[in-house]
Amino acid sequence: MRTQWMAALVGVLSALAVLAVAEVVAVFVSASSSPFFAVGQLAIDLAPGWLKETMIGLFGTADKIALFVILGIVVVAFAALAGVLERRRPPLGVAVLVLFSAIAVVAVQTRPEASALWAFPTVLGMIAGVLVLRTGVNRLGAWVDAPASAAAGMRRRQFLTFAGVTGAVALIAAVGARAMNASTAAVTAIRQAITLPAPSTPAPAIPAGTSLDVEGITTLVTPNEQFYRIDVALQVPQIDPDSWQLKITGLVDTEVTIGYAELLALPLTEHVTTIACVSNEVGGGLIGNATWLGYPIRELLAKAGPQAGADMVLSSGPDGFSAGTPIEALTDPNREALLAVGMNGEPLPTEHGFPARMIVPGLFGYVSATKWVTEMRVTRFADAEGYWTPRGWDALGPVVTESRIDVPLSGQTVASGTVAIAGVAWAPHTGIAGVEVRIDDEAWQQATLAAPISDDTWVQWVLQWPATSGSHTIAVRATDKSGYTQTQQEAPPAPSGATGWDTITVTVGG
Repeated sequence: MRTQWMAALVGVLSALAVLAVAEVVAVFVSASSSPFFAVGQLAIDLAPGWLKETMIGLFGTADKIALFVILGIVVVAFAALAGVLERRRPPLGVAVLVLFSAIAVVAVQTRPEASALWAFPTVLGMIAGVLVLRTGVNRLGAWVDAPASAAAGMRRRQFLTFAGVTGAVALIAAVGARAMNASTAAVTAIRQAITLPAPSTPAPAIPAGTSLDVEGITTLVTPNEQFYRIDVALQVPQIDPDSWQLKITGLVDTEVTIGYAELLALPLTEHVTTIACVSNEVGGGLIGNATWLGYPIRELLAKAGPQAGADMVLSSGPDGFSAGTPIEALTDPNREALLAVGMNGEPLPTEHGFPARMIVPGLFGYVSATKWVTEMRVTRFADAEGYWTPRGWDALGPVVTESRIDVPLSGQTVASGTVAIAGVAWAPHTGIAGVEVRIDDEAWQQATLAAPISDDTWVQWVLQWPATSGSHTIAVRATDKSGYTQTQQEAPPAPSGATGWDTITVTVGG
């Protein structure tokens, strides 16, 4: 049994050697050629929609951390298996290591910006891993297969020294190279040095009465560090704005290319917009409201001249994601669809799309909010699909009218007397007309709406409830300005957004 554990340890050390050497070589090739991140990204791309939805439902914005943990467990398990197999039936362990390295090479080569050179880090890492595996198993055999003697004790020390030194060197090299890769690609200092120009068309001043004085209610404008992040990028793209370009191609009269400096020199527009993820459950938090600074996409498209018959813009970036956006939403003069460069008064955070991303009021992010965008291809829905559409999601993606109870919390015990029931409601680009609250099976009551910033943002609401002792069920529903009232019928996020009433249970003390 002890021999098997030692063999498993050798297997894990060989996998660590693969990753360490690959990370070191990636410093000189490309930070994005790391096999660990590439395999994780391939797993994201190949995972069926229901599995991605389950991961987001279970872990929310921590879904990528969960993927890292799962991927790490899988790597350790198969590496340990390789060690045991190499000890028992060589060269099966080497075969397992080579197979996983080959999968990593394929994963690296599937990245949109990959070149043939990107295979070298993994290939060289595989060679190092095989050497560690064979050497470790041989030294283990020399120890455990030798008769008890002073020589056996020496061989034991040699094996343990080999394992300790190999593990320490590989770990230090992997961590150091990963840090170098991160710093090589990082654009934090560049981003922090950027001063965004003042908007030519600033957002109107937020009117008085838009923010209710209710403890625990969602803030009117979501701070950048609290803004939800859902995307397919396992590793956040680090893009130097000096090398960034956006190309408008496809069914256009003239292809357009614009750089970051050119974009900042244009007359920029500022607009407050609420955006939401289609994976947001009823009552969920995958939604945020921010002040965005950018250039109207309709103006960029006008320069390109979309041809007759074009009805979709397929936007994409270096993370492999693409969004198919109805061209009418991007060219609508009454909709502030922006190529955004700023968020809440500062350059876009890297995790939210720096240098530039798309913001389109009224559409779920999966069909409109491409981060790190580098191409907009004018095309037709009949000829192209965005990333999520072939995975079973609706092609058009209009945001569903919804409302949420922020306070009190479900399961909370509150004192009898007047209790504020409050939250937010949203119907971006349509606007909220009213919010109603129901206590138990009583009649619906109209909540008080705060003043909206605009129809493109969420609105806060509150109902002062004379709470009486006992357990109570509280539900909320919103009606938008088109006259649509939220349905009670519950539906999951897939394929076109969750529906139902946000409902909580509270206990009122005596």
